[in-house]
Amino acid sequence: MSSAQLDYYQTLEVSRDADGATLKSAYRKLAMKFHPDRNPGDATCEAKFKAINEAYDCLKDPQKRAAYDRYGHEAFTQGMNGGGGGGPFGAGGRGDFADIGDIFETIFGSAFGGGGAARQQNRRGADLRYDMQISLEEAFHGKSTEIEIEVSQVCDTCDGSGATPGTSERQCNLCHGMGSVRAKQGLFVIERPCPTCGGRGSVIEDPCKVCRGEGRVDRPQALKVDIPAGVDTGTRIRLSGKGEAGQRGAPPGDLYIFLHVQPHRVFEREGTALMTRVPVSFTTAALGGCVEIPDLDGSTNKLDIPAGIQSGKQLRIRGAGMPVLQGRGRGDLVAEIVVETPTKLSRRQKEILEEFRATETGDECPESRGFFDKLKDAFGG
Repeated sequence: MSSAQLDYYQTLEVSRDADGATLKSAYRKLAMKFHPDRNPGDATCEAKFKAINEAYDCLKDPQKRAAYDRYGHEAFTQGMNGGGGGGPFGAGGRGDFADIGDIFETIFGSAFGGGGAARQQNRRGADLRYDMQISLEEAFHGKSTEIEIEVSQVCDTCDGSGATPGTSERQCNLCHGMGSVRAKQGLFVIERPCPTCGGRGSVIEDPCKVCRGEGRVDRPQALKVDIPAGVDTGTRIRLSGKGEAGQRGAPPGDLYIFLHVQPHRVFEREGTALMTRVPVSFTTAALGGCVEIPDLDGSTNKLDIPAGIQSGKQLRIRGAGMPVLQGRGRGDLVAEIVVETPTKLSRRQKEILEEFRATETGDECPESRGFFDKLKDAFGG
């Protein structure tokens, strides 16, 4: 390593085992401190700012960092070319390994060669996730809403190029625009993305001061989201092109809205079916009757209770459940009957029940009678 070139880790004031988050934090702190806009006319700060950007540009990239950790600054100089003798990377001049590399490229494909085809395009922006809570009523009716998220967007200053306006990228000196370099491993010559330009074939000498060469900046974005009727927890809504902006003009990623339907006080949902527990008095259970259950569409559903119904019995109302997502019709409403035993009785009510008990023959409740008959048989009377 040349004595004139300060170690990248020292430049960012971090240890050699610093993780990505630590590197990013250190870079932001130093870049803010030495930014030319904060130190106008200070040549020392400007040089320090460029050194910080150079160091972070190398160490944030796993491939560049691995090459730097092994070979230092020499990994990114012309002296390391394969044809120059002894260096691990080959660039424009492929040296003694060009012929064998071409042979393996012909036989096995571009994994062993094909420098021009190996050039890496700027990466597409990352897909993003947004979790949204909605009520069961909103899932039933559907809704249109607006959300605001902070997301990387194309830098308006450089129009996404990453270069200061009026300047442009230049051809990478290491790979000479090929986007790849070659390394000898035993008898083989392996082609890898160029560690200096990251496979793009070009570098930015004067990065945009707003986006620091990324071509994108983080800022809030308001988005309209249309939620169709019938959605459920886990439903994804894709907003194409609303994810993170791509690097230096590359296409943006997508934004995925993950929906979470909140619990309801009355209904539980199973697919398109709505489940609920309906308590009825023991007289209604014995004599039959009718109860009303509210519908999520604002109307009411009438549920006929047949005479003699027991707790746990499920009654179904067809077409009173949730809408079918992207389809027609609705699921069912399933009501589980719970027969409620009275806990407060007037004197007259008790007298009526005593009169009823006096007339019981056992045939009124066949399940109870059958149970006690089994006990008698099991225990000999």
